[in-house]
Amino acid sequence: MSLESAALLLLDLQNDFLHPNGAYARGGQTSEAIAALPARLKPLADLMRRRGVLIVATLFTLVPGRGGAPIISSHLKSMRPFLGRGDFAPNSWGQQLVDELPPADLSVEKIAYSAFYMTRLEWVLRKHDIKRLYCAGIVTNGGVASTVRDAHVRDFDCIVLEDGCAAFSQNLHYAAIEGLRPVASITTIAETMREISAS
Repeated sequence: MSLESAALLLLDLQNDFLHPNGAYARGGQTSEAIAALPARLKPLADLMRRRGVLIVATLFTLVPGRGGAPIISSHLKSMRPFLGRGDFAPNSWGQQLVDELPPADLSVEKIAYSAFYMTRLEWVLRKHDIKRLYCAGIVTNGGVASTVRDAHVRDFDCIVLEDGCAAFSQNLHYAAIEGLRPVASITTIAETMREISAS
């Protein structure tokens, strides 16, 4: 398959999730595994950009409602009660892809776990004639798993970078990876870089 028909999905690698000054750090929700992802993924993202692979960032977004307070689904509010005004706001610093990674060719706002739910992601991918998705980001058992399953039922060839994803628990990460094996190929960053370099 031509690399021009492939895309790297950087799922939710945003300042408000990862940066020490972001919303999650302010709320006491940090993870070494998650924080390590940008540096681990940067060489792959740089290589893919040079080889013509489309780089797509999905950006979890809290849309402001009446009075400017963010619209937060009840299940998320119960899990992350610290989220508030300005967090993950459209076009804000917190909503943006972390600086450690190269700028995305395209960015797609998302409002739920799956990057396909009520977004323009599928339309954008089809318009670029994308058939294969390399998936990386957070969290493995949430946004990654939901997006990969939705991509699978839309007939995209999905490749999950096991060491390019992370969760707030290693057990959840491993369980999610195992659960994705029926719908995606599971590989590593290093193996993917070898394959792309040799192609």
